[in-house]
Amino acid sequence: MHITEPTQLFKSLSDQTRLRCLSLLVQQGELCVCELTYALDLPQPKISHHLGNLRKAGLVSDRKMGLWIYYQIHPELAQWVVDMLSISIQGIQTHEPFASDTKQLMNMPNRPENLYSA
Repeated sequence: MHITEPTQLFKSLSDQTRLRCLSLLVQQGELCVCELTYALDLPQPKISHHLGNLRKAGLVSDRKMGLWIYYQIHPELAQWVVDMLSISIQGIQTHEPFASDTKQLMNMPNRPENLYSA
């Protein structure tokens, strides 16, 4: 299922943790759960819970590679959803906590190899 209902999109964006995850995924292309956990400085179960909600809503897709599960913005989203995400993330990326999340991710030691290229 891919989001086409505006209410579902905005409901998904209404939670700060989900929005923080989406912000990093839009900027980075694909991230594993451990990268999101490090960047947001939140427990892995909380990150996984929110990623599961985003996956159920059709906003993200995932793939398993070895021990890691990688998430990306779903490649088959309707164009209006892609546009809405892009505009929203552009508008918030310099605000806190979103700017700090990006800096924290860039400083993560021993980041796993990301073999996906957006």
